[in-house]
Amino acid sequence: MKSIRWWCVAALAGGTSVLASERLQQPIYDVASSSSSSSSIFSAATPPDSAALIALHKALVEIPSITGTEGRATAFLRTYLRSRGFTVETQSVSPGRDNLLAYRGAVRQTRVLATSHIDTVPPFWPYERRSGSSSSSSSPSRDDKLYGRGTVDAKGSVAAIIIAVEQLLADGSIADTGDVAILVDVGEERGGDGIRAANDLGLAWEAVVFGEPTRLKLARGHKGGLGFNVTAHGIAGHSGYPELGANAIDRLVRGLAALAAVPLPSSEEFGQTTLNLGTITGGVAANVIPEHAFASVSVRVAASTPAELQQLIEAAVLAAEPALELQFSYGIGPVSLDYDIEGFETILLSYGTDIPGLRGDHKKYLYGPGDFLVTHSDHEHLTVGDLEEAVEGYKLIITEILKRKP
Repeated sequence: MKSIRWWCVAALAGGTSVLASERLQQPIYDVASSSSSSSSIFSAATPPDSAALIALHKALVEIPSITGTEGRATAFLRTYLRSRGFTVETQSVSPGRDNLLAYRGAVRQTRVLATSHIDTVPPFWPYERRSGSSSSSSSPSRDDKLYGRGTVDAKGSVAAIIIAVEQLLADGSIADTGDVAILVDVGEERGGDGIRAANDLGLAWEAVVFGEPTRLKLARGHKGGLGFNVTAHGIAGHSGYPELGANAIDRLVRGLAALAAVPLPSSEEFGQTTLNLGTITGGVAANVIPEHAFASVSVRVAASTPAELQQLIEAAVLAAEPALELQFSYGIGPVSLDYDIEGFETILLSYGTDIPGLRGDHKKYLYGPGDFLVTHSDHEHLTVGDLEEAVEGYKLIITEILKRKP
């Protein structure tokens, strides 16, 4: 195994030489232990060999893959996984953008699917490793911090899932065919078109393990979401003669003030439904009556249904300003997840995922390395230890699922 892993490092090092050199939500701080055992699932006596893991993670982060431009990252993974003995299929989602499905042998159907997304939010931030120890050694330590766009969300999960499956195959913990497949999808950060396309693969699983930053805890659930735009139209004119025009921004502001006063529902499990006014645009100059104004809004749904919330919001906004237009783009209720595996702390999350986009009656597990509070920021990072422990976590989740009868 040592020779194989160092071959992987050398191959990745060679490959990276040719590579290009807000869903930040307040979490629900509700963490509970589902087991009396320690939250760390490492064997202190036998820490994992992390060379291949760090190399793969670095190679992925060094490839920009902002949503819509995932092609090079997917192509890299296709080459990597084929070189490691996987059968790799790509599924076109849109021109230049593919999902990737990997499995061993010729059996596409597996009991478990492990999946995460390769796309990131903008802008691209380059990879950087910062030493976490005072040692002069150039070798990585568990405390080293790995910075860059996607280090946490979600290339840390992608790398850890792949290495976890490789290690399980290598030591015979899972069957060479039929047990586990890997799906790396596109578009999670902007609507989830990749995971929805995966429904057309013609496959079903007993369980799906989703990779997202959860601080290495099993998620019990996460809030839903409701997204919409508010558009105001007016009549342009000279600001010195407001009576001859109609101010679109004034109309928008009246509607948004009413929106801010809407009593949003809460639940004991998921807390308070929250609303974020994300963007406002309008007008061309201070001395011109604005003809158009626009706002985009994101709601994190803790209770009720998206349809009920939509009715509540529309009624309040249109009562204040009937001329406004509301366009709702998506709606998902709160998502409950499976966490029936011993050895993990559990957590509820306020951010959303593309989990609801994958249809089926499979069990759903959400787990991954890194802190969601640094995702989408200019200081996004995790530690080498986070990645190493995530590999062990994914291995435990997968093997525990496979121990159960189909």
